[in-house]
Amino acid sequence: MGVVGAPRHRRFRAAVLWSVILAFAGALVACASSGSVAPISSPSTAGTAGDSIPGPESPSAGLTILGAASLRGALDQVRIDWEVANPRSNLTISTDSSSALETQIEQGAPADVFLSADTTNPAKLVTKGLTTGDPVVFARNELTVIVPTSNPARITTPADLAKPGLKIIAAGDGVPITAYALKLIANLARQPGYPAGLLDAYVSNIASKEDNVKAVVAKIELGEGDAAIVYATDAKASRKVATIAVPPGVNVPATYAGVAVKGTANPTSAQAFLDWLVGPGGQAILAGFGFLPPT
Repeated sequence: MGVVGAPRHRRFRAAVLWSVILAFAGALVACASSGSVAPISSPSTAGTAGDSIPGPESPSAGLTILGAASLRGALDQVRIDWEVANPRSNLTISTDSSSALETQIEQGAPADVFLSADTTNPAKLVTKGLTTGDPVVFARNELTVIVPTSNPARITTPADLAKPGLKIIAAGDGVPITAYALKLIANLARQPGYPAGLLDAYVSNIASKEDNVKAVVAKIELGEGDAAIVYATDAKASRKVATIAVPPGVNVPATYAGVAVKGTANPTSAQAFLDWLVGPGGQAILAGFGFLPPT
């Protein structure tokens, strides 16, 4: 006898199963159409309350700082302290001679802030319309004469820079330390006991011209030169050079100025950084590296 239909209990189980499937599908459709699925937070917008963000234009407000080579050590500490105070604002720092950095900015190098070892290079950018706002003086420096710790040329006074055959290491033309050094030599030449031809003798004794002041110091450290004129802060930072005192009253003050670069994606943060640098936090760091206050 053939099977006319499935047993009653099988038909019942199948009906229940289909009911469950249909109910589940209906729930999915209702959920999708109602838009009730919770959104996933974006890492760029999620944050912790209380973060100190310098500037509203970017959640991270990262800044690219181009700074004078003589600021290298100080800027390493500046980065640490700034990022501690502003956890979501990282600093990218690059250093070289101020003149080289000014040229890079003119040529379109990305930068938010330019920190120069003089006021001349920031002023050039202002004149060319490449800044937002006027330069801000944030530090001063002085000059000194350095020699290798062994002092093979037996230099005891800046007047000895006129010795025939002396190997002086200098920076390139246009580098701020070069202009400052020449002015110092001119001042010394007018002092009693210094040869009137000191400037010409000094220039004649220049054995090499380096890209920046840090490269000048490195050559003296290696004993590849007899003497150099550098910033007092550079001499302080090296354990491989000795200093020759400059007579009081003739030293040349080096004035450091910074400026926010036009086109920065973070103009508010760039200005906030400059304000911080001239404030108590930034000044404490600079003083620790031997820089003098701006006024």
